[in-house]
Amino acid sequence: MVTVAVIDDEALVRSGFQMILETAPDIEVVVSADSHTAVDDIARTRPEVVLLDLRMPGRSGLQILSELRAWPEPPVVAILTTFDADDHVAAALRGGAAGFLVKDTDPRTLPALIRSLAAGGIVLSPQVSRTIVDRYLDVDDDDAQSKVALLSERERSVLAHLATGASNSEIGGTLHLSTGTVKEHVSTLLAKLGVATRLQAALIAQRARLRL
Repeated sequence: MVTVAVIDDEALVRSGFQMILETAPDIEVVVSADSHTAVDDIARTRPEVVLLDLRMPGRSGLQILSELRAWPEPPVVAILTTFDADDHVAAALRGGAAGFLVKDTDPRTLPALIRSLAAGGIVLSPQVSRTIVDRYLDVDDDDAQSKVALLSERERSVLAHLATGASNSEIGGTLHLSTGTVKEHVSTLLAKLGVATRLQAALIAQRARLRL
């Protein structure tokens, strides 16, 4: 069972996501809250995945993201956004968000996206990834290609699969590697690229036009 928290200041948004997610037999929404009680509720229930709105009154989504990421074993946090040029997106990217979901994501795909996040994958809908790459990633094409050139052939292969949202186990199955070996490759390529998260690495791969 994948446990999820939905944090948004609009009750209608929260209830909509909860209703959609709980149609899946293996997903349970254990927190549905606004910014005022979010951190306490998440600390009490310890969900695997947190869907977090950035624009909320009171404690901001960025503040909540920062607090959660500081925990010894933080949950996976994906940002909910309408994506109308939100100035906070770059900060959320640098702050360790594992994905960005537009609020009108196709309900039929939402459970699969949550499972991917829980398994260690990243989630970027096409319109979101293009916007982040074009507007918020602090490298240009040449910089990205130079960074990717630092990687070994195997690391580039792992990065290409990572950029599709694949988890370590999925990458391992495709490349005939153990999950532990994939984790080592991911740690090494993150260091070589100078980034802290899989999502940041995936965006560099997209900027460099790295393909499978």
